[in-house]
Amino acid sequence: MGVLRSTFLCLIVMQTCKLIAASDAAGEWRSATATYSKETDGSLITGGACGYGDLHRATYGKYSAGLSAMLFSRGSTCGACFELRCVDHIRWCLPGSPPVILTATDFCPPNYGLSADYGGWCNFPQEHFEMSEAAFAEIAERRADMVPVQYRRVSCVRTGGLRFTLSGNSRFVQVLVTNVGLDGEAIAVKVKGSRTGWLPMARNWGQNWQCSVDLRGQPLSFEVTTSDRRTLTSYNVAPPSWQFSQTFEGKQF
Repeated sequence: MGVLRSTFLCLIVMQTCKLIAASDAAGEWRSATATYSKETDGSLITGGACGYGDLHRATYGKYSAGLSAMLFSRGSTCGACFELRCVDHIRWCLPGSPPVILTATDFCPPNYGLSADYGGWCNFPQEHFEMSEAAFAEIAERRADMVPVQYRRVSCVRTGGLRFTLSGNSRFVQVLVTNVGLDGEAIAVKVKGSRTGWLPMARNWGQNWQCSVDLRGQPLSFEVTTSDRRTLTSYNVAPPSWQFSQTFEGKQF
């Protein structure tokens, strides 16, 4: 009987630990606010401060968001995923609507000429999401100027591998890293040519990384580290004949 009781208690403890771990992985719900940016097709067409360019080509599309300075962290949050739900507003929140998953793709600048509750939503230290109109309409009425939301960090689910878009000139190489799964937030990037060792790249802006080396004519490999300290290496992603403005696909986390 004592053995059965001990086994039962162990099972309870193990299940509790699993539930706690799952909760920690998803993150705790936090309070914020959300508005939307009006675009011609109801989604955000071009990205800004993260450097993603055409958000549909970058696979983020309408589920993209601009973050206030408190959340944007000077661009280090670019690519991270957030689960968002409308709360505590009977008039504007759509009852029973499921949360949406957004990717951080832009910076929502402050407007200190306006109050934080009307127009100055992105003023420091407010936590605010500027969504596409199409995504906003999935959780709230379009007529709402601003709605209270809850958010939490979640893992990013991506299709295909990491994408590396090359730019630069004979003096330096710059790579835009997109479609990062799981944590979504690249914090370090290295590049390797056939005639070099691993070269650390410096963040230029957003998720654009660069190094002052001429790597033309060499196959390129990339090593990407995310904020949860996972590192992924994609070997010989770009062939020796690569050209600037081309995009190549590597492995996925």
